[in-house]
Amino acid sequence: MKLLCLFLFLAIVIQLSCWELGADALSSNGFVRTKGVQFSLNGYPYYANGFNAYWLMYVASDPSQRSKISTAFQDASRHGLTVARTWAFSDGGYRALQYSPGSYNEDMFQGLDFALAEARRHGIKIILSFANNYESFGGRKQYVDWARSRGRPVSSEDDFFTDSLVKDFYKNHIKAVLNRFNTFTKVHYKDDPTIMAWELMNEPRCPSDPSGRAIQAWITEMAAHVKSLDRNHLLEAGLEGFYGQSSPQSKTLNPPGQFGTDFIANNRIPGIDFVTVHSYPDEWFPDSSEQSQMDFLNKWLDAHIQDAQNVLHKPIILAEFGKSMKKPGYTPAQRDIVFNTVYSKIYGSAKRGGAAAGGLFWQLLVNGIDNFQDGYGIILSQSSSTVNVISQQSRKLTLIRKIFARMINVEKWKRARGRGQVRKRGHNIKN
Repeated sequence: MKLLCLFLFLAIVIQLSCWELGADALSSNGFVRTKGVQFSLNGYPYYANGFNAYWLMYVASDPSQRSKISTAFQDASRHGLTVARTWAFSDGGYRALQYSPGSYNEDMFQGLDFALAEARRHGIKIILSFANNYESFGGRKQYVDWARSRGRPVSSEDDFFTDSLVKDFYKNHIKAVLNRFNTFTKVHYKDDPTIMAWELMNEPRCPSDPSGRAIQAWITEMAAHVKSLDRNHLLEAGLEGFYGQSSPQSKTLNPPGQFGTDFIANNRIPGIDFVTVHSYPDEWFPDSSEQSQMDFLNKWLDAHIQDAQNVLHKPIILAEFGKSMKKPGYTPAQRDIVFNTVYSKIYGSAKRGGAAAGGLFWQLLVNGIDNFQDGYGIILSQSSSTVNVISQQSRKLTLIRKIFARMINVEKWKRARGRGQVRKRGHNIKN
């Protein structure tokens, strides 16, 4: 009799959960995983609709400015954003995180600690990048300079990817970040589910080796290194999406230049869990018409989403995109078109259970940090048509997640009962 009562109770609970989502379905707790071409959190689909804010650690290193970090995450949460991407590097120079190889600035690290704690408090996941391709915030030039000062025969920034001492410096930095004990949350970074993923480098490029072999070997080595230290978190390379030797037919899509990367080969490397692509038509084709730039954006996104889905079989995030207010002829309507184009591509794939799993616009700002305004900054508290576009995308992706979660709960109920059929309620995902 007791067993029968228990069975009936469980059946009622499971049936109710089919239509009323459990706490795990939309929770932000837990580590983000991949399941096929989708992200998964607590067994349910997860979408990375969010933003870039590279300035978080820098601003938060000054305790008197930390309210700005709280405001940023509060604004983002209110608009339904789920992921932020930021730097876990600042190498040499002014207000460095890493003064010299293995020597760290505790004030800067505590700034990053605080940013992670605030992200956690507001239910937002973080992607942390380990290094910069460019000279700002040190970049690979700083690593090569450090090696040169110790007698290494390095002559180019591209030696970052091949010199053994430089690679040791970089690996040690990865270890320092992963093993960092957060002074606010009391959790080591490598054990913190607030962190969605690590990024090997912001926009790695090696123009001296257009074959792509140098970066291919470097990503292979560094991905294995990260995974040897941390099996909890996802990893991505930080790529912009430039095609290389493995897909010569797609190289015609690339903007002009030599990049030394290979979108397909680089993302096939074991340990790279998901795919990234960046897109800046207004930067890459400054002399082209607005229509030409939008034609490029559409083709660029279609190609990468299809390759992630059908060739790489991994989720893809458009990890940087935007429209600069500083370009001649800029209008808010043009920016809205860019955002709507990106978001519609993501939504169109996501509602079919496809590989496009989110977009991170460049960049989110708050009042009082005007020196970080590069033309792409968006302040969510300032009413604009673009802010409305961002909020609408959040609502649409949340709806998809709820629908898929309900479908999953129905299947769980069916398996739990082990008999009969459950009539599915119809759910239409409207365009």
